[in-house]
Amino acid sequence: MDLTKRDEALKRLQRKVDDATNASSCATYRSWVRGTATLPLDSSSYPTDRCRFFDAHGFILVPSFSSPSEIQAMKSHMHDMVQNEWNPAQSTHVFRTDEKQLEAQGNSDYFLDSASKTHYFAEKDAMDDHGELKEAYRTDKISALNKAGHGMHTSPGPFRTYTQSAKVAALVEELGWRDPVVPQSMYIFKQAGIGGEVTSHQDSSFLFTTPRQTCIGLWLALDDATLENGCLWVRPGSHRERVRRQFARNPEHFGERLMYSEQCEGDRTKPQMIFRQLSNGDGNEVPWDGKLPDRSLPAPECIGLYENGFIPIPCKAGDLLAFAGELDHLSLPNNSSQARHTFQLHCVEGEGAGVYWSKENWLQYPPGEPFMKLNPS
Repeated sequence: MDLTKRDEALKRLQRKVDDATNASSCATYRSWVRGTATLPLDSSSYPTDRCRFFDAHGFILVPSFSSPSEIQAMKSHMHDMVQNEWNPAQSTHVFRTDEKQLEAQGNSDYFLDSASKTHYFAEKDAMDDHGELKEAYRTDKISALNKAGHGMHTSPGPFRTYTQSAKVAALVEELGWRDPVVPQSMYIFKQAGIGGEVTSHQDSSFLFTTPRQTCIGLWLALDDATLENGCLWVRPGSHRERVRRQFARNPEHFGERLMYSEQCEGDRTKPQMIFRQLSNGDGNEVPWDGKLPDRSLPAPECIGLYENGFIPIPCKAGDLLAFAGELDHLSLPNNSSQARHTFQLHCVEGEGAGVYWSKENWLQYPPGEPFMKLNPS
């Protein structure tokens, strides 16, 4: 895999960080997650060089974050889970991020109930007109899946072991988080030939916190991720733009408490979820939110992506991309013959940092179940 162009792009971004650091004589530092703060006289431990890059551009690449044995353990465990737990004849739900996203995820108890457990979601192109798996996938059901989620880290096994590892906690702490908790984890399959696009979005639209956004995505490549099989594209610097829309529970459906209750306050005929527009003529809009920019395809030309400031980040298996919740990112369809598996964690600041999980988020654990904390340093 040729990573020359990626590395050249990262070097250009690093030079911008170096130039800004050398030109600054200010004692304050602008952290994405903490805000602007005065640095201590001895600031050798914070911010680190990686933290400065993250705060300047909204993402950081960490090569060889996971070992081959760790990766193989995750892939083998995922295979066993699918074989033992998923029966497509009983439950087959599609996951999508295109114009039919609200239809697929906005009216599904199966989706809502996946918050703290593992549910399975198929690729739309693996389904026939009757909502069943196409014949080609009936004896190879794992190849029909889009993703598994969203509480994979809550069960014993390699996903929880990885989530609670010292290296994950140390990285998140290095980047500025004080009380990180883990609301969500998922395994993305990006299947060969049918792995659909993930349209441009900001993770904080779906993992909203108050009084400020604090989501960080930890995207671990379990296979080589290339331009051909759907590597991640990011738009450096877009993390300084506010969240443009919020995927929120619909009070017309749930009632004012935004939860199902015996009183049945809402109207169950209304959609469970809505997209609330947060940008209203304030200059923060982009035409591609929830879409692919015009002329994103075909790959590898991707003219529209480059013109709008996106860059591809191909990765080797074991590499990790960490990115801020307001960073625009996407991936293109996998039209290659190679799958592109990833395991992804999403962390947010906890209440110990004065940050609160929005009760409007789709993802809500059962009462009394807190989010997992990362291991402290």
